[in-house]
Amino acid sequence: MEQVESVQGRSAETEILVTLASRGYPIIIGEDLTADAGPRLKELLPGARFAVVSDANVAALHLDPLKASLERENLFLGSAVVAPGESSKSFPVLAKLSETLLELGVERGDCVIAFGGGVVGDLAGFAASILRRGVRVVQMPTTLLAQVDSAIGGKTGIDTRQGKNLIGTFHQPSLVLSDISVLSTLSEREFRAGYAEVAKYGLLGDAGFFSWLEEHWADIFSGETDKRRYAVETSARAKAAIVIEDELEVSGKRALLNLGHTFGHALEAFAGYSDRLLHGEAISIGMRQAFAYSVERGLCSADDAARAEAHFKAVGLPTRVSEIPGDKPTPGEMLRLMAQDKKVKGGKMVLVLVNGIGDAFVENDVLMSQLTDFLQRECATQ
Repeated sequence: MEQVESVQGRSAETEILVTLASRGYPIIIGEDLTADAGPRLKELLPGARFAVVSDANVAALHLDPLKASLERENLFLGSAVVAPGESSKSFPVLAKLSETLLELGVERGDCVIAFGGGVVGDLAGFAASILRRGVRVVQMPTTLLAQVDSAIGGKTGIDTRQGKNLIGTFHQPSLVLSDISVLSTLSEREFRAGYAEVAKYGLLGDAGFFSWLEEHWADIFSGETDKRRYAVETSARAKAAIVIEDELEVSGKRALLNLGHTFGHALEAFAGYSDRLLHGEAISIGMRQAFAYSVERGLCSADDAARAEAHFKAVGLPTRVSEIPGDKPTPGEMLRLMAQDKKVKGGKMVLVLVNGIGDAFVENDVLMSQLTDFLQRECATQ
């Protein structure tokens, strides 16, 4: 039977086993894992050599110890460094990265290491999935968002003018290695944006976890190791369990992970996938909108919606379109961009709505008239 197992390993590491129908892989969570990655990878993938993909910020901070660890085991093929930010998830960057990996000598039996945040994970994972018709990938996420969400589950992709992640593949990693220590080098804004995805797991299916976050979020932000690790482990376990149940997003269970994302992805596209609005910031606004729309539909209490919004405000995340710097989208622009979302089926909008905190569900037949009225009121009050 498919399951998620937690195994206590060396140095108080936590191992979450993601067991899929085709093959499984471990998520290993712990401290100071980067400098010791070489022996672990040699044991896990015997005979493979490794090419590291990172962005300029992560490479400057963390690439040297990873490179040294791989070199000690004679496993290092080389590295490719892309520009930080969502703009790297594009066809031109994907093409250049793929050619660089070939020039480094990556063969079918070798492996790409995605060493960075969600952008690097999506981009490098996509490149690995198409290089030589598919080579293995190890995800080594360095941001909170990637450790709790994007590095787990095998989704890869790039963005286009039409929307976010509309071109991509499912390509499960051979390992997810989450080094909690590197989170201390994140900027306050980037850490806060990643926290939106942590809160998402409480809001969509674990009311007890959300209550715990309300009590302990300040400790997580201040760097309290045990609290930070618990937040990452709980989120990773929740993501893994949903991926196991619906690996390719067929049954609809995995779509629950998109709470707030249809609204949020539209806002990201409107902002041009730039630092003007980070992914987690857009998702914070989107989750507030999902709760507000659920209240209007009579599904969720206004108290639960207010409580969710209050938590986002407490940690410093935006909750309203008015908080986006610069121009604001019109209702028509929002609707047009939402219609490009991957969760649109047969021309009908699909939204993740809520009955309350910890109780999300997928609505497959959203009435466009109701959604249009909601967006008009949202934009009119911004």
